Order: sequence, then structure tokens, then C-alpha cells
Amino acid sequence: MESRPETRKSLRPGVTPLDVLRLVPIHCGTRSKMLGPLGEELRRVFGVNVEQRYPRFDPELAYDSSRGQYNSRLLLAALLAEAPSGTGRILGVTSVDLFIPVLTWVFGEAQLDGAAAIVSFHRLDNEIYGLPASEDLLFERLRKEAIHELGHTYNLVHCHDDRCVMSSSTYVDGVDIKSARFCAECTRIRRGKGANRPGSAEPGSRPRG
Repeated sequence: MESRPETRKSLRPGVTPLDVLRLVPIHCGTRSKMLGPLGEELRRVFGVNVEQRYPRFDPELAYDSSRGQYNSRLLLAALLAEAPSGTGRILGVTSVDLFIPVLTWVFGEAQLDGAAAIVSFHRLDNEIYGLPASEDLLFERLRKEAIHELGHTYNLVHCHDDRCVMSSSTYVDGVDIKSARFCAECTRIRRGKGANRPGSAEPGSRPRG
């Protein structure tokens, strides 16, 4: 696999290298340009420093030819092996269609109270539903789902408040309905977990979005 240069945002003064979110583009093509603005948004929401690095694993190992999709669980495990140390987290961002064995497809998946998450914008794109393309809408949906999946790594489960970003979205309409904000209760839990080390055991994962 071709090696590519690593790009990294410089650390803010007074912030340790432990507070890092690593963004990993996986088959994003020309839409890799969304990762810069996405990283800035995640930096603002979670108060972390963001670095971007290409995967050091072969994503094709997760491809299931019988389904024409990529196994989210396999990608999540590969990302975990490349997660930053300490309280660092890693988020894979991909254009490919994801699945887990018990579901036809997922928007993303994350370790609950863990270090790794992945989100796909494949089914967030208007064009897959035969609608006019909208880069702004695609980014807004991706922003919500990225925050949602990272929320799981802070031990947040699905929220019953349908406006909370942690609300579960079975279809893209649900992504459009919810906001990009945490409700008061989810905010309280996340702030309580913010300084904790992600679990080193095998936490459960939360699929869909």
C-alpha cells in the first residue's frame, strides 16, 4: 500500500498530546476536503486537538464481496490498533457502504467508552436516493453523525430526546430531524467522562447512528 505523508494540526499551548483526535480518511476521494472543516467542528465540540493521517492498514481487508460492502467491525478493529495513546481517540471517515453482520447497513459504529469510531457518508448523500446533490447538506449530516459516533466513545448511549445528537437515526430523515447538539443530560455525562481514559478492554459497540 502506498505510504502517504501525515498531516497534523499543531497542539494548542497548554494542551498535552493525550488530548488528540485522529481523523483517518478511508476511500474518501475528492470529498477528503470535508475533513478539514469536520476536524475544526470536532475540535470545537470536544475540546481536542485534531490530526489527520491516512490509514496504515489496508481497508480492502474489510470488503465483503458477497455483499458489496465493507464490514464496519473489521475497520473499527483496524482503527483501534492505530488509536493515539492515553485519552486519545480515532475516527475513521469513509465514503464506502458499511454493514455489520446483523444489520443491512449502518451510518457508523463506535466503541462504547472506547477509543475508536467510524462514520460513513455513503448513505448520507442525497444522490443515493435519486435526489439532487447538496454538499452543504451532506456535510451537515456527516457532522451530526461524526459527533454522534464520538459521543459513544464518551460512554453516551442512544438518547430518547429526538433533538439530541445522540438520538438514534435509522434513516437519513432522522439525521435531518436531530440537531448537532447534546441535550443537557448527555452533556453532563460527556463532561464527566472527558478526562477519563478510554477503556482498554473490549467495550461494546454502537452501530447505525
